[in-house]
Amino acid sequence: MSEFFKFDPAVFAVDKSYQIMMPCEKAGLFFVKVRDKFYYDESNGIMRSRNEIHRVEVPMDELDEAGEYTVCIRPVIERKPYFTETEEVLEKRYKFCPIPEKGIRAYHISDAHNLIKEPVRAAETFGDIDFLILNGDVIEHSGDPSKFINIYEICSLLMKGEKPCIFSRGNHDLRGDFAEKFADYTPSYLGNTYYSFRLGNIWGILLDCGEDKPDDHEEYGFTVACHAFRERQTEFLKKIIKNKENEYEFKGIKHKLVISHNAFTHRYNPPFDIEQDIFAEWARLLRENVKPEVMICGHAHELNVYYPENTEWNTNGSISPVVIGSTVEKDDENYFAGCGYIFNQDEIKLIFTDSNGKIIKEETV
Repeated sequence: MSEFFKFDPAVFAVDKSYQIMMPCEKAGLFFVKVRDKFYYDESNGIMRSRNEIHRVEVPMDELDEAGEYTVCIRPVIERKPYFTETEEVLEKRYKFCPIPEKGIRAYHISDAHNLIKEPVRAAETFGDIDFLILNGDVIEHSGDPSKFINIYEICSLLMKGEKPCIFSRGNHDLRGDFAEKFADYTPSYLGNTYYSFRLGNIWGILLDCGEDKPDDHEEYGFTVACHAFRERQTEFLKKIIKNKENEYEFKGIKHKLVISHNAFTHRYNPPFDIEQDIFAEWARLLRENVKPEVMICGHAHELNVYYPENTEWNTNGSISPVVIGSTVEKDDENYFAGCGYIFNQDEIKLIFTDSNGKIIKEETV
């Protein structure tokens, strides 16, 4: 049984559903039971058995109300055109903890670059969390598909299949032979790596800046087309605003977040000074309409808070305080630091912690 349950499932919040995802090393048919209803990993009615990462979508309301779910796997001996051979179903039950109404605690991990134990220790230094934010470059690149397991190991160690996670793609994730299949290995909405989500009274939007240099930069060898990808996100953002009653103005929403691996409000030095018009438009649309409390970012490998009045940094227009909350040390391959969030009624407390068990600093925004 351990060969199928090596890691606990990860429960990702995507739009208004949870995507329950789990890696399996051997062929098996994957489905999830919530109360008396079954949800299947299937494609147009055909159960998947060859997926390295299984995915089942469950409505948020149903799982939140049930407070538990059961993962079911039917091992496949041999899949044939007729009379496929399978084994008895293996089951494992998990309790599920919806987001509380007050004192919500989250931890942000970005730019782990294949580290596992270190970001987990940094999160444990912060303490118990209600949801986890994985914000890009958790793996070094997408050239080695075996490293996708790192994402699920971190989720398993910290959340144990019992609490939700948020996942955002980083620029390193666009690199390598399996980058084009990234959305198959990670949560996505209609195949897109950008989407909104709700977790209790928290609403958030994930925006994916793609690569960090121009599409024709020699480093990419003509393998990226991020300009058109970003243009699609501008239209997506406009649709979110048009549908605001079902998004950030939905009944009961108290906290609004923007999550992006790259802090697009900042204009970096060449060749990283890309898409100024698009990024400025994203900032304007968010500032004038959504009015988020905080923007959560990584990419820059630092632990800092940039406030709207810092016009030298917010060169593409401010949105809200921008928190860059993750770093590694060049001289210490076993070091990681991230950021814990405590969402209170009128403020957000930030606690930056590291893998050495140290609280680096605290700040309130």
